[in-house]
Amino acid sequence: MRHGKKVNHLSRKTAHRKSMLANMACSLIEHKRINTTVAKAKALKQFVEPMITKSKEDTTHNRRIVMARLRQKEAVTELFRDVAPKIADRPGGYTRIIKLGNRLGDNADMAMIELVDYNEIYNADKATKKTTRRSRRGGSKPAAAPATETKASNEEEE
Repeated sequence: MRHGKKVNHLSRKTAHRKSMLANMACSLIEHKRINTTVAKAKALKQFVEPMITKSKEDTTHNRRIVMARLRQKEAVTELFRDVAPKIADRPGGYTRIIKLGNRLGDNADMAMIELVDYNEIYNADKATKKTTRRSRRGGSKPAAAPATETKASNEEEE
């Protein structure tokens, strides 16, 4: 019985599984999205999200913890230098898994895992949308500008 055991072993020994997840995490940090199977994507999400949380606070201790798990210096520096400032205000949920269908060769369920803040398609609407209280009440400054022009033109006619 496997009561209370959350780890998906992915049909691999421990060392192989840890190495594979470390390599996939480095690829995810480098490319911002990767295609893999659904099971590996879910395992990668559990592996990489705590490290992204650690990268929010740039201390020597956190860098050493992340380096011990990722094992690639370039990926650690990119995580702390580029990814961490972009996700600084996000309380969690740094990755998104999108299911893609089945692979042709063996019919495995495929998925794309990506860093949420790096998707330009989903974030394009949020960046342009800007509402203020003034515009909701109907009083806006651009509408007031033509009224002053008509007042000035009425003065010229007199």
